[in-house]
Amino acid sequence: MEVYIPSFRYEESELERGYTVFKIEVLMSGRKHFVEKRYSEFHALHKKLKKCIKTPEIPSKHVRNWVPKVLEQRRQGLEAYLQAVILENEELPKLFLDFLNIRHLPSLPKTESCGSFEETESEESSKLSHQPVLLFLRDPYVLPTANDHFPNVVIEGVLHGIFYPHLQPR
Repeated sequence: MEVYIPSFRYEESELERGYTVFKIEVLMSGRKHFVEKRYSEFHALHKKLKKCIKTPEIPSKHVRNWVPKVLEQRRQGLEAYLQAVILENEELPKLFLDFLNIRHLPSLPKTESCGSFEETESEESSKLSHQPVLLFLRDPYVLPTANDHFPNVVIEGVLHGIFYPHLQPR
């Protein structure tokens, strides 16, 4: 498995302050996919990983100025962090693989179970095996597409059915 962070971009939002999104390139078994993560997600991963495996240092959480040079240093540091986790650990925890959106691992050694992002306190629920039925690559309400002038009826219907099943449409 190879992991790189080739780029980052600044994301603006009306609901919160702007933030930087890092684009992670994952190469595994001849296949490539991309995952986008904010620094806060890297930091949350680090806090969970250090409880169960040897972890390298993560770049500082606090950045004083958001100039491209500083962000480039953070990008390089996060890339080195991910690569070090892979190199220094024979078995990769499920939560690390979940972070990189890696689902099936036939060619990798047995993955270590030290939890996942969806981990709950109940032992019974951790025994359940399920696949997500619905997956949004981004929150359609928080980050609407700038060039989308018409509402997405399918997304609105699905979200309404999931979060407001007791309300009937008029």
